[in-house]
Amino acid sequence: MKNSALKSKLSSIKAKVRANIEAIAKNENQQHKMAESLLKTNEHINEVLPDEKQLFADAVNQVKPLVIDTVRLIKRGHKSNTSLKNDQEYNKSNKAIAQFHFSDEFEPNLNKQGPMKYVREGVDSFEVKNLRRGHYRPDLILDLHGLDQHQAKKELAALLFACQKEHAQCICVVHGIGSQILKNKVPHWLVQHPDVMAFHQAPLEWGGNGAILALIELKDKYSQN
Repeated sequence: MKNSALKSKLSSIKAKVRANIEAIAKNENQQHKMAESLLKTNEHINEVLPDEKQLFADAVNQVKPLVIDTVRLIKRGHKSNTSLKNDQEYNKSNKAIAQFHFSDEFEPNLNKQGPMKYVREGVDSFEVKNLRRGHYRPDLILDLHGLDQHQAKKELAALLFACQKEHAQCICVVHGIGSQILKNKVPHWLVQHPDVMAFHQAPLEWGGNGAILALIELKDKYSQN
C-alpha cells in the first residue's frame, strides 16, 4: 500500500517537472522568435531609411555659406572723433548765438523808480504782477556772485539756452547788490533776449532786491502752462 502511494507521488512530481521543462522551452522559443522578429524589423528599417550622413547632406545641399562682415566697434563711453567734433561745433555755435543777443552798449528804457520790471511788447502786463506775487516758481536758478561782467554774460546766455532744453518757464538770476554793476547789467541783457517775455524783481523768498525773476517763452510742445 505504501509503495503504491509513493509511486503515485513520484509520478505526479515527474509530471510537474516535465510540464515546467516544456513551459520553459516554450518560453525560450517564443523569446527567440521575438528576437528574430526584432532583428528582421531593424534590418528592414535600415534598408528603407537612407544613411544619416546622406540625410544631412541632402538637407544642407542648397544652403549657401554666410559672408562674415568685419565691424569696427567703438567702446562705450567714448565718442568717435567725428561725433565729438560735431558736438563741440554744435555747442559752440549755439553758445555764440545765445551771446549774440547781449550788447553792453544797449540802453533799454526801463523803469528807474521802484522795483526793476519789464514786459515784452505783445505780452500780457498781468504776467509782471504774477512774477511779483510769486505765482511762478523758478525752474532754474543762476547765482552770479563772484563773477565779472564777461563771465556773468556767458553764464546768463548759457542759462537762457538751457531753458529750451530743460523746458524751464521761469528762472531766477541772483545778481546780488554789491557795487550794483551786475544789478544794472542783468536787466539790460535780459531785455535783449527774444525768449524773455517779462521779468520783475524777485520776491523776498527768491532774493528780493538782489535777484530777478524772469518768465521765458518756450518754443516747443513741452511748454508749461
